[in-house]
Amino acid sequence: MLSSIIKEFSLRHQELENKKIDSLYFGGGTPSILEAKEIGKIIDEANRYFEFNPDMELTLEANPDDLNASFLKEIKNIGINRLSIGTQSFFEDDLKLMNRAHTASEAESSIKRAQDFGLENISVDLIYGSPTSTMEQWKQNLAKIIELQVPHVSSYALTIESKTILDNWINQQKIKSPDEAFQNDAFFYMSEFLKENGFDHYEISNFGKPNFHSKHNSSYWEYKEYLGIGPSAHSYDGKNLRSWNVANNTKYIKSLSENQLPIEREELNENDRYNEMLMIGLRTQKGVDLMRFKNSFSSEMISAFENSIQQKIKDGILKIENNRLIIPEQHWFMADGIAADLFLV
Repeated sequence: MLSSIIKEFSLRHQELENKKIDSLYFGGGTPSILEAKEIGKIIDEANRYFEFNPDMELTLEANPDDLNASFLKEIKNIGINRLSIGTQSFFEDDLKLMNRAHTASEAESSIKRAQDFGLENISVDLIYGSPTSTMEQWKQNLAKIIELQVPHVSSYALTIESKTILDNWINQQKIKSPDEAFQNDAFFYMSEFLKENGFDHYEISNFGKPNFHSKHNSSYWEYKEYLGIGPSAHSYDGKNLRSWNVANNTKYIKSLSENQLPIEREELNENDRYNEMLMIGLRTQKGVDLMRFKNSFSSEMISAFENSIQQKIKDGILKIENNRLIIPEQHWFMADGIAADLFLV
């Protein structure tokens, strides 16, 4: 796999126009199953083609049970300076429901251990609205974040995908279906609690203390170009071309061994770009840059857009501040639906 990733770098590095980068992210699965020396070789390969900014963000996604002392020491030595830990919860019942391999005690000890190795830029994933959780437990999960001095949280409502184990359990009445009202209450409690404790609620699902916002994810939300390397990785040219690699490892490796890129591509039409810019922008604290938005589309589309937002502005569901279109935070839980109402079809 490592040789295939390096081969893909050699074939695709020219796709990024900006050769000076400020983030490299190992994620979209469990990259911590790679050996640290393999991760280091990928970092070196990226640095062959791109100039790293002095304050480069090098993030590794990891599960708590992967973060033993020797691995932490090794990743620190190769330059990893940010961890995104798939904690999900500090309660056993939640972890068992989500079929997590780690225990509640491992969830906490992995964070402390990383901090002991000087890895203080840590993001923790938390899931709220589980049928095994109560509001009191959710409050304790969030209090644990403050106690552990974690500077970034990514948090999502538990969703049930069709034909999964959880879906079957709900159909068999082994567990209750997630309660939307509870998830709504949990979301707003989290937002207020974390803000009171020094976090910025800068994207619907993301909270960071000043100087700890995710540089990498922020580039997605600001509609910048990015290059994804490896199976299933997605890329975007910052204009109208998206691409993604095949998910199958065997097909990925075979294709590159034959000097073929394992890629599928999609060219976004004007409607697609319009809808995406609204969907992504309205999920953020900054909102949609109206100057950029209006310069990106035809006068007919902008006229239709301006008509579509008027009633929502009157109703207080949208607002314009500093030439940016924003969803007021009290409506963020319904942001995707609000954005969808503005879509062109």
